[in-house]
Amino acid sequence: MLAEFAQWLLATVFDWGYLGIFFLMAVESSFVPFPSEIILIPAGVLIADGKMNLYLVFAFSILGSLFGALVNYYLAMFVGRKFLDRFGKYFFISQNSLEKMDNFFENHGHISTFTGRLLPGIRQLISIPAGLSKMNLKIFLVYTGAGAGVWSVILIALGYFIGKNQELIHVYLKEITIAAVTAAVLLIAGYVIYKKKRIKEKEL
Repeated sequence: MLAEFAQWLLATVFDWGYLGIFFLMAVESSFVPFPSEIILIPAGVLIADGKMNLYLVFAFSILGSLFGALVNYYLAMFVGRKFLDRFGKYFFISQNSLEKMDNFFENHGHISTFTGRLLPGIRQLISIPAGLSKMNLKIFLVYTGAGAGVWSVILIALGYFIGKNQELIHVYLKEITIAAVTAAVLLIAGYVIYKKKRIKEKEL
């Protein structure tokens, strides 16, 4: 039933054209669990068939992702943060813990936001701690857009080149997801090594 609903939703929203892509990517990027794979891979097929424009699909997918991420960001900032400031101690979240989170996102929010957008299950959620810690909005938007852009390009390309072969899609999507997770881990590891090196240089 859930699969049928997803198919109905896709068919309905794709009738809206590029606004449909914006809407679905906004939903995917917010707190609603809706996979971007079933949005952008079919869009890639439509691009290959000459029914949609590559640049417009990409642009509206990024704008939708940013809009959904901002929903999470502002909800976390204005609702979640006030709640934790007031009631966090009842959930074993002290002010000291919140301050540590603030410091972490002030110093490492860019790499966390970018890599988070590449990781399944974290992609939608990374905006929440960013909002809770009141991460700089411009930096948040730049790195959210960059991470969302990388993922959008991958999915659109999959749809464009092999979208009509469902078996290949499943194989390549699994491999690409593993590659994205590996790349994110390597990026984080490289960033940690770089930061440690910088700290040692300052100490000398």
